[in-house]
Amino acid sequence: MANINDKDFAERVRRNQQNLSSDLKSRFDYIVCGAGSSGCVVAARLAADPDTHVLLLEAGGSDEAEMVTNPNRWPMTLGTELDWGFVAQPNPNLNGRAIRYSMGKVLGGGSGINVSTWSRGHRADWDVYATESGEPAWGYERVLNLYRHAIEDWAGQPDVGQRGAGGRVHVQPAADPGPFDCALLDGAESAGLQRFPNANGRMMEADGGCAPVDETVRDGKRRSIFRSYVYPLMAQPNITVLTGALATRIRFDGRRAIGIEFQHQGKTLRVQATREVILSVGAIHTPKLLMQSGIGDEAELTRARIPVLQSLPGVGRNLHDHVAFGCVWESKIPAANPAPRSKTACFWKTVPALDAPNFYAYSTQVPNITPESAARFDLPNACWSLVVGMRPSSRGAIHLTGPNPADPVKIDANYLANPQDLKDLIGGLSMCRAIGNAAALRRFTGREVAPDSLGTPELEQFFRNGLGTFWHQSGTAKMGHDAMSVVDGQLKVHAVNGLRVADASILPRVTTGNTMAPCVVIGEQAAAFLRQNPA
Repeated sequence: MANINDKDFAERVRRNQQNLSSDLKSRFDYIVCGAGSSGCVVAARLAADPDTHVLLLEAGGSDEAEMVTNPNRWPMTLGTELDWGFVAQPNPNLNGRAIRYSMGKVLGGGSGINVSTWSRGHRADWDVYATESGEPAWGYERVLNLYRHAIEDWAGQPDVGQRGAGGRVHVQPAADPGPFDCALLDGAESAGLQRFPNANGRMMEADGGCAPVDETVRDGKRRSIFRSYVYPLMAQPNITVLTGALATRIRFDGRRAIGIEFQHQGKTLRVQATREVILSVGAIHTPKLLMQSGIGDEAELTRARIPVLQSLPGVGRNLHDHVAFGCVWESKIPAANPAPRSKTACFWKTVPALDAPNFYAYSTQVPNITPESAARFDLPNACWSLVVGMRPSSRGAIHLTGPNPADPVKIDANYLANPQDLKDLIGGLSMCRAIGNAAALRRFTGREVAPDSLGTPELEQFFRNGLGTFWHQSGTAKMGHDAMSVVDGQLKVHAVNGLRVADASILPRVTTGNTMAPCVVIGEQAAAFLRQNPA
């Protein structure tokens, strides 16, 4: 495999891709839309066959900026050209606030701007997907084998039964944990969470736990999924990676997808796929692209003046992600160089009967609090936070505002629509406070700043003013066989041919923890299905 730091190889890649894009072919075997954490895997696995020609379209640009390569600069990417910059609709359940709904717009997608945390998903998540899809390949044991034998190159202590070696993705324990990180894990253990050697493996088979974080960082540099999978192949003649290419419509012959219409350098271009088209543009753009191509809820398409090719009412529905909030403490010993990435992870359940943890928390050496909440609390000069995520019961939707590709979508995140979510947030807060106020952390921690000991009505306002997102948007083209499913267990869009979806939109429920690693699994599965069952 190529050395990604080799200048000669980089020049070969540059020349090859320049030649391929300047003389773009009109036909490819496969067209993959979106070079994110799933699309990169699909494209790379297909292009491993030198006789298979793959076009990978990415609306964003290069990943070579220091803001991308330095994982500690991820917050600075938000709101820039590296971010789609979506904003959800003002939500009355959040006192009218409109949540920023960021997604990566760069080679690597979310893996190019995220916090680099590797979280494989819980055993129960994968078994649920296998049950709902009717496809055994999604079951936990099969997915665990994928992680171990195809995906991971684990740099921590060997664990043959759980961790992989020699895979495409460098995964390591968080580098250089400090005394605060060790104390936090001690505090979590004293609060009742079992301690594990890492945040994957056996911890993702348990009811909860605490551990050092796993991350996709090597020698202090981000290793995105694009760099891990696609870049090593880009000197080959059979994979074309086209940046600044926005997919706008799927082209059909009858009910078969035959290509993609896309915008590139001010022109509208059309390219044919002789085998299949794969949508990997994420839980916002995948349903938009389906709907603008005539696949979706019939009433929605009619309102947008789009002819109906196939009525699938689930397109754009079931939108959800992990809601987020911060608990803040005063710091007695401020961090000299606070990094915006946690070195620890804690997972827990609020209800024992749940099949997987519904809460998790990471730590950061800055106050994680919204302006609306900050106005309610007296923030000291130095703070640290537990940033808490919860899998919600509420579901939102993606809606079209018009028939044209330039017409923005309307994102109804619908946070807190289900009253159970507020109850769960209040229930999950107790573990968070037990960890932060533990004796093990007292030499680092002053007073609890927020939310402190508020009553239930005040806590509800704390969440309405303070809730945000972990940007793990999922579910809008969900896998299954019920009336609201969009793809089957092999990711084929129902009732049409030659079209699959491979990104987090296919997840019936968001995984336990961050979604980058599960999106790699989705890409691996899609490529395997395509190879096993070619069109």
